[in-house]
Amino acid sequence: MNMDHLNYLSSVATNDVDHIRNREATYKGSWKKRGGIGAFMMLARKWDRLESILAGNNPQYDIFTAIEMDHSGKDGSVLAEVRDLRQYLLLVEAEMLARWRHVKKPEDDLFVAGTPDDGGHHE
Repeated sequence: MNMDHLNYLSSVATNDVDHIRNREATYKGSWKKRGGIGAFMMLARKWDRLESILAGNNPQYDIFTAIEMDHSGKDGSVLAEVRDLRQYLLLVEAEMLARWRHVKKPEDDLFVAGTPDDGGHHE
């Protein structure tokens, strides 16, 4: 199995952080204005949009094929929706880490992601 995608992780993450900081300078946390329910609905809206786009592709829900068909990354494309969802997820996690900063330290387990291999996804 080709593992070249690992070469792009740092670039994707750095671009996300830069983009989020730039947007937050304008939007100033508006994504969390309505609390946790509003933040969840923001995530759900992105997922719903992805499902809607992918349901129309053949074969259905093949995200790789859908992105190959339109790899522009422009608003409304599958890649743009993936990017938006990923960035919103980063915002939610960062918000919670900021809220817990007085309780947890960076070396605490809160900052260590679990994986399916170590069972951490069930905790």
